Amino acid sequence: MKTRLKLVLVVFSSLIISCGGNDEKKEKEQIKLGQKPNVETKVETPVSDEVPASKRITLDNKGVGKIKNLELNPTIDQAMVERGAALFKTNCTACHKIGKRFIGPSPSGIMERRSPEWIMNMILDPKLMAEEDQCAKDLLVEFNGAAMANQNMTEAQARDILEYFRTLK
Repeated sequence: MKTRLKLVLVVFSSLIISCGGNDEKKEKEQIKLGQKPNVETKVETPVSDEVPASKRITLDNKGVGKIKNLELNPTIDQAMVERGAALFKTNCTACHKIGKRFIGPSPSGIMERRSPEWIMNMILDPKLMAEEDQCAKDLLVEFNGAAMANQNMTEAQARDILEYFRTLK
């Protein structure tokens, strides 16, 4: 029994030793023959220094949709803000939280990153925006494919929410 065990260990050890070092031998042979060795090099994917879509500033992008141009009054309309805050609370807080990342991005400071037209188009037709607007596509990727639900807002409701967003810093 001991002899058999020793024999198995010797055979196993021989197999392991004979398998090792083949890559080095092949590489040396290729170098001797003047060929480039087939050496695998590990390429590390660089860490992206690109700004995430939720932090990116795209004020010149109006998005895709029916809102092409929107002039904002320099003074904030408090009645619109109140209606917009109520609409936001009812329809949006399941995914968006003021001041923090959640299922979707925080609307805090959105007016400093997106044009009013882009915001309105996103509220009114998020599906179209996610299909055709690059920033909306990037947001979809950043937030793990969590697409914004279409709340079927009217233009007046979306405008009220936009006015509310103007108060968020």
